[in-house]
Amino acid sequence: MALTLTHDERAELHRRARSRKIRAEDARRAQVIVMLANGESFTAIATSVGCYPAYIARWKGRFEAERLAGLRAKYRGQPPTVRTPALEARVLAKTRQPPADGSTHWTTRKLAQVLGISHMLVARIWRRAGLQPHRFERYMLSDDPHFEEKAADVIGLYLNPPQHAVVFAADEKTAIQALDRLDPVLPLSPGRAERHGFEYYRHGTLSLYAALNTKTGEIIGQTVLRHTSAAFVEFLGDLVATQPARQEIHVIVDNLSAHKTKGVQAFLDAHPRVRLHFTPTYASWLNQVELWFGKIERDLLTRGIFTSLPDLARKIRRYITRYNQDPKPIRWTYSTPANRITTDSAGTAH
Repeated sequence: MALTLTHDERAELHRRARSRKIRAEDARRAQVIVMLANGESFTAIATSVGCYPAYIARWKGRFEAERLAGLRAKYRGQPPTVRTPALEARVLAKTRQPPADGSTHWTTRKLAQVLGISHMLVARIWRRAGLQPHRFERYMLSDDPHFEEKAADVIGLYLNPPQHAVVFAADEKTAIQALDRLDPVLPLSPGRAERHGFEYYRHGTLSLYAALNTKTGEIIGQTVLRHTSAAFVEFLGDLVATQPARQEIHVIVDNLSAHKTKGVQAFLDAHPRVRLHFTPTYASWLNQVELWFGKIERDLLTRGIFTSLPDLARKIRRYITRYNQDPKPIRWTYSTPANRITTDSAGTAH
């Protein structure tokens, strides 16, 4: 049986159904009651409004019992949580505590459930504070008692190199694998990343000696089967051969034992214009060539396919040749050598 509406009720329901300023759910309930008053069936109303018959029966019953007042929702949700300094401090303090479930870090939803707030609010507070609990970084603690003076020596070569001298940042990248895929590579296509098979064949490994000219950004590289003191001496000889006679050559290297052997010392004695500068222990980040090693790793080695050791060596040489056609020096900035990572008695790094 159709509902009977007064003139005022019909006018109010029509206003609600057409209004763009009230909640969409309120407008839909008004539309349901108007269609019932017009004698339309539950099936027609459900199709037109987009609801279930049970929804229609529920609001019909409430309207018959309370008229217009019955169309108000019994539960209108919780009031929005206001982001206050106290709430932010509470979220940030909890974020720095380990979760009670044994996991290593918080997620927005996990922390929101514990604190009884919205996970989007947690995300906004984290973003405002620059917190990213899902990420972590590694560091290496230098135990070199002469860290400051060694770091100052290396940084001085970058920022204020000696006149009429050339400065190289040199190191070796060891155990570069010549991996050959057993399955064909499926190329990149719209909506699909490049795919590599899981199975591969290992043809062996090479080591790469590289020296970065800190002024021009050019790379001098040499591949060897094994990184030994003799190979390092040979690389130094090749480095010297590329430079004008009588020019001073400063080479920044790490503290690898192969860089301090009698053979290396004999080479230095025979070439007094060559001087080695050693970075502090566990401070390879001070060597600029490490940044270039990261670049060749990303550009070539990680996804490269190498059918043999000679193929790997050839592709490395080709990459260096192409790179040297448009080299770019590294813009080195560093605040102060005193800002090294240390730990307090509680084991907290700062």
